[in-house]
Amino acid sequence: MKKLFAVLILTVLPAVSFANTLEPELEKVEIDVADKAALQDGARTFANYCMGCHSTKFQRYERVAKDLDIPADIMQSHLIFTGAKIGDHMEIGMRPADAKTWFGAAPPDLTLVARVRGTDWLYGYLRSFYEDPARPWGVNNKVFPNVGMPNVLVGLQGRQVVGCKQVQIVEGGKKQFDPLTGTALTHEACDQLTVLPNTGSLTPEQFDEKVKNLVTFLAYSANPVKLEHQRIGTYVLLYLAFFFVFAYLLKREYWKDVH
Repeated sequence: MKKLFAVLILTVLPAVSFANTLEPELEKVEIDVADKAALQDGARTFANYCMGCHSTKFQRYERVAKDLDIPADIMQSHLIFTGAKIGDHMEIGMRPADAKTWFGAAPPDLTLVARVRGTDWLYGYLRSFYEDPARPWGVNNKVFPNVGMPNVLVGLQGRQVVGCKQVQIVEGGKKQFDPLTGTALTHEACDQLTVLPNTGSLTPEQFDEKVKNLVTFLAYSANPVKLEHQRIGTYVLLYLAFFFVFAYLLKREYWKDVH
């Protein structure tokens, strides 16, 4: 039995270690689902660039408009392109059979993708497409290798390629600087993503902000009642604080004769 256990350990550990080496290093992104401007921009990006293939069928247009402070007429005219009514679910017009023919599989619904994948993964994934002529759509992805999806944001980001470039040295999770001049210490690293100049409509900073806003909308979509829960939670905590005071005073009144 002990030998069998040892064999299992020796078999599983290399597989786990190998899997860990394949996991991409994801950049942390701070998402604020209370930021209405970010949510509105993210909803617009989702409608214009994602909803041709991906639905959020557990959401309704009307609920999104209400939560994001978008007037109903603007929602109907600028964010609904399928002829749906504002009270309908956020479905797409593409038929599953056509999607399977074009992409090999129907694109997944994205209502809960932020909960399943995480916001850091989504942020890294959407920024990590690069040109790869060997792939059917001409692109690949460092976070999701051999992805079967085109880079729908290439017009905003620009053409991204893999190559060598100078990157800042990081040791122990801290960026390194020259102690005398304060300049960043760099080294040449290959297999790095580089956006070709003047190929996208946004600067790198603007594109990162655009993707962050899109991820913010997807995070809201995965849990649209989060803000309501937080608001109610504040009142609950205040109630408990007041209740504690009165409970303590009542306890003193009950026990004053005993002591």
